[in-house]
Amino acid sequence: MYRLILKCLSLKFLLLLSLSSSRFGTCDARYSVYGTGNRRSIAEGESSGTLNVLDYGAKGDGTSDDTKAFEDAWKEACKVAASTLLVPSGSTFLVGPVSFLGKECKENIVFQLDGKIIAPTSSSAWGSGLLQWIEFKSLKGITIKGNGIIDGRGSVWWNKSPDYDPADESESMNDMVKEQLSTKMPGTKPTALRFYGSNGVTVNGITIQNSPQTHLKFDNCVSIQVSDFTTSSPGDSPNTDGIHLQNSQDAVIYRSTLACGDDCISIQTGCSNIYIHDVDCGPGHGISIGGLGKDKTKACVSNITVRDVTMHETTNGVRIKSWQGGSGSVKQVMFSNIQVNEVANPIIIDQYYCDGGGCHNETSAVAVSNINYINIKGTYTKEPIRFACSESLPCTGISMSTIELKPATYKASSRDPFCWEAHGELKTKTLPPIQCLKTDKSAGGSSQSYNDAC
Repeated sequence: MYRLILKCLSLKFLLLLSLSSSRFGTCDARYSVYGTGNRRSIAEGESSGTLNVLDYGAKGDGTSDDTKAFEDAWKEACKVAASTLLVPSGSTFLVGPVSFLGKECKENIVFQLDGKIIAPTSSSAWGSGLLQWIEFKSLKGITIKGNGIIDGRGSVWWNKSPDYDPADESESMNDMVKEQLSTKMPGTKPTALRFYGSNGVTVNGITIQNSPQTHLKFDNCVSIQVSDFTTSSPGDSPNTDGIHLQNSQDAVIYRSTLACGDDCISIQTGCSNIYIHDVDCGPGHGISIGGLGKDKTKACVSNITVRDVTMHETTNGVRIKSWQGGSGSVKQVMFSNIQVNEVANPIIIDQYYCDGGGCHNETSAVAVSNINYINIKGTYTKEPIRFACSESLPCTGISMSTIELKPATYKASSRDPFCWEAHGELKTKTLPPIQCLKTDKSAGGSSQSYNDAC
């Protein structure tokens, strides 16, 4: 009997202890996470956490301005390394021009994009014009990932039709919508998403669509990785490059689908060690290096690899383009395993590039050397190969192997390749035969060595 009483007392004690612990544990957890009311706060030194923009006042209804909520959530996320700012699925967030700055930000912040972000279509949101809509600047280790969408709603910028008259619409139309549609947008069109001055940038899984101008831009960045990325804009949307790289090094772009109205990928001056593979391009203008050397500037591009790429119904395939009068060099480039389907001009080097006319003949040029074309096959609709090189600084070191380009059925007649001051080597027979490539060792002309050192 005595043992039975002791056993019952022990069980009651353990039960009370368990209930007491769970009660205080719940209370402590609640106040450590929600110490500022409904807004989640991360203290200095706390381990990484996830901050939902909805907890910072975002409505996610597609009409309310959620810019400040994003800024507040970012400021909090920046306090702790490896924290995550969450843009949740199932909501649409209207966000105006915004810069996520890294001056006082910890490393390895994650921007988890699962919902949809849309740009304002009112001209008042853009002032006299801005170069970018969403910007990440001066960060070390920044990742934007997820299956969400950034929608620039670019049609209001591309539209060349007469100004909209809201009086033509029904009285039920929202006044704000009327104001947005009736106001002319600024002449300067913004890039949808720009990374500037950052090290260790990752973009994975997201979609950017209908950008007013370039979809994704990297400027002065190092160590870039883009994968499973999608751009989607009409083929006639002006200047809507898919991915634009400038003054950036050590980039890998792969497993991405790029549809736009300009270059699927544009590689500009200051870029080196760029590796692009397994990309689907089209519609668009192909993959381009340049235009380089505009306004007599110096351009330096080196060590570029583009391989395992499919292009369909693009205006160009793989292209190098430079303006007359520039200086610097493009060298050590490989285009390999490129499939072109009804592409107007599959292979181009153009040292006489002139966008908009009014160009004059110049003696200086951006030097082009050591360009390798391997296994480029498919169909063209205009001209298969065009090498228009400078008289004063010819292209050198062009290498061609396994080139098979045929006119697209019913869309093109057979054309011979065009070469001007192009020097190189045919490693195999080509289709069509390339008889215009100069195979002599000397390129002739001025070396311009004093002017093209990079």
